[in-house]
Amino acid sequence: MRFQDEKEFAEFLLKRDKPVVFSAPPPRHTIPKTDGMNKLEALYAREVLGIRQMAGEIVSWKYEAVKLRLAKRTWYTPDFMIYFKDHIEIHETKGFWRDDARAKFKVAAEMFPEFKFVAVQYKKGIWIYEAIP
Repeated sequence: MRFQDEKEFAEFLLKRDKPVVFSAPPPRHTIPKTDGMNKLEALYAREVLGIRQMAGEIVSWKYEAVKLRLAKRTWYTPDFMIYFKDHIEIHETKGFWRDDARAKFKVAAEMFPEFKFVAVQYKKGIWIYEAIP
């Protein structure tokens, strides 16, 4: 059975003694996705970034939003890009640092001075921040 419009369909449903329910499509979320995060990254997003955003300290944040090219076939994907009113910070979260990860992070900080790079380490329930100049 085909209907010409919503009104005709609604009349059909009323005749069948069934309530008319029109639902809107699900909303598109503007909250950055948390899919793919490890436990530490999800904890940082929830405990630190979410609270700072609600407090108005940061405008927004995105998870793995960019991929920075360091050299031929060498890339660095930062964990978080944090948007402030006047600047953008890149945060890398680690439980512990391996030498190659720290080297990539420092090279990226030198190559992209337009961003402020912050290394975030979680030790014994405390977030430790280290800004890379």
